[in-house]
Amino acid sequence: MTDADTNGGNTERERVSVPDEVELPRLLDFYELQTEDQTQIHEFYENLRDGQLTTTQCTDCEAIHFPPRIVCPKCTSDDLEYVDLPHEGELFAFSEVRGGLPMGLSEHDVPYVVGVVDLGPVRLSGRVDDAAYSDLEIGDPVSLKIVEIDGPTDEERVFYRFEPQDGDSR
Repeated sequence: MTDADTNGGNTERERVSVPDEVELPRLLDFYELQTEDQTQIHEFYENLRDGQLTTTQCTDCEAIHFPPRIVCPKCTSDDLEYVDLPHEGELFAFSEVRGGLPMGLSEHDVPYVVGVVDLGPVRLSGRVDDAAYSDLEIGDPVSLKIVEIDGPTDEERVFYRFEPQDGDSR
């Protein structure tokens, strides 16, 4: 190895710069594409876009699944139908994200709360908006909140979150 290889001599180093803003590749988009061409559970997103939270239920064994499925994991039937889920539930568990966000989630100011919400037929995880960790308790009532997703695609996309029901944030 020479001095030039280790920069031990007087050789100048090449200077590189880091851009102020990085356009994220589609690979780092955490929300799935939602059209019929891109997913077999597009009906879930269509229903959500229309303001209704739904999931699939097997017509053979009557099992309800979340997230929606195209094959029943209980009996392997592909005879599934979409059913409505309640828009209100209770916090079953929750935690606070304080740091270590994946690249591309800059819109999430830390800390923020994520929780498991018991809707009765299913429990599902989601972000809990408009509340600090210290404001919440297990069993608190929460309501569905549908948000539009901005991202690296030109498609209109939506996703669900929850928020404390009025007057229940301490």
